[in-house]
Amino acid sequence: MGSTDVKTLTAQCYCKSVHFTITVPTTSLPLGVHLCHCHICRYTHGTLCIFHAPLPAGVFPQFISPSSLDTSLTGYVHTEGAAAERFFCSTCGCHVGDRDLSPNPETGEVGWRVATSIFSEHGEDVFQIRTHCFTTSAGGSGLYDWLPNMGDRKLQVFNPDPDTSAHFTIPRPPKPKQEFDQNGKERLRAECHCGGVSFTMPRPNNIPGVENDELTKGFTSPVDKTKWGGCVDLCDDCRLVDGTHVLGWTFVPRSQIQPPVSIDFKGFGTLKPYVSSKGTLRAFCGKCGATVFFSCDDRTPSDEKQVVDVAVGILRAPEGIAAENWITWRTGRLGWTDSGRRFDPVFTESLEKGLKERIANVNYNLSQFVWDREVLPITLPRRTVTRRRPATTVTGPPTTVTGPATTVTVTATITANTGEDPQVVAAREVAAAIRDHESPTKVD
Repeated sequence: MGSTDVKTLTAQCYCKSVHFTITVPTTSLPLGVHLCHCHICRYTHGTLCIFHAPLPAGVFPQFISPSSLDTSLTGYVHTEGAAAERFFCSTCGCHVGDRDLSPNPETGEVGWRVATSIFSEHGEDVFQIRTHCFTTSAGGSGLYDWLPNMGDRKLQVFNPDPDTSAHFTIPRPPKPKQEFDQNGKERLRAECHCGGVSFTMPRPNNIPGVENDELTKGFTSPVDKTKWGGCVDLCDDCRLVDGTHVLGWTFVPRSQIQPPVSIDFKGFGTLKPYVSSKGTLRAFCGKCGATVFFSCDDRTPSDEKQVVDVAVGILRAPEGIAAENWITWRTGRLGWTDSGRRFDPVFTESLEKGLKERIANVNYNLSQFVWDREVLPITLPRRTVTRRRPATTVTGPPTTVTGPATTVTVTATITANTGEDPQVVAAREVAAAIRDHESPTKVD
């Protein structure tokens, strides 16, 4: 096969301990990518889903020295009878793919599925995201709702019949149950697949004094005091320490985690810390590879006071992976979109569009991410918004004139086209109405 008949693609994890290439016949490109939402993939990665592409027959990862399968990676077989072994970097925790445990009976070869998010290029001519699979395993909402299309292509959804051999070969875990502390207050369980990392976190309104804590208050929902904030992160660092395009995070003061976790993330079950950059500490399960925590100096004013990120993929919320009874998701703005656009612009733009078209909470979208300056209480039945303006100050020699604070009430006329989500229309029209009243000269 000539050099023009094949294409060599290069992959590396964040710490570069894992480094390999695959050489693919050009006739096999683009490789189809599936996003698996099953509980096994979510609990072993700590993510909303995984991004995998099966390699064509005869194509295998070729490791570049000193990287090797034996010295650079940790393998994890999730259960007896599993069909494949999962591999992640022993140093930074990045998942790189799965290898079948048994050879194909027809070819005698052992098949691979690779994590496409760690390759140096991810254009539609090389990797093409085509399918969401096992979405029913996730429950509730999830990335499959937020990403219905890739550009103009509608993504397929695959959920096999439970009676077919294509379904899980192991029983599904029981549905997570709501947990409570000794005082009867709700706690949310977070646990990786192997169970080596397991803890609970409270609701923000059950933390004494949280309303006066400026650090913690900034990570709670601006519209529901019982919920934490949640964000969708596309940064290159997270992509390369986890092996997926996107990571979902929520937040909690480390002091509120039970059992307690130390500031260096050491000595807590199978948790393994990794310093990804100066002032930034991450942690993953050293046995199954699940991403668990992120911390940084900016959120650590003291050893006793620190807010950490918790990977949403390990949450055990009864309502499903998005944990919407516990988290208000930031829908108007993705985290680190510049990184996302550089790596996979079609995915990033499609996810941005999908989130904006499927606003789970119009109040939150408007208050935090249309304006991003102050909370705007929205009353959707009347489509009105009340915005408190600061006191107006006009300075000029020789006098200073100060005007009183002003309350502005705006009523938006909602006009929906056939097939449009009325909540999305409401968000758009109310935001436009507020913009019309932005100048103080327009205040009645």
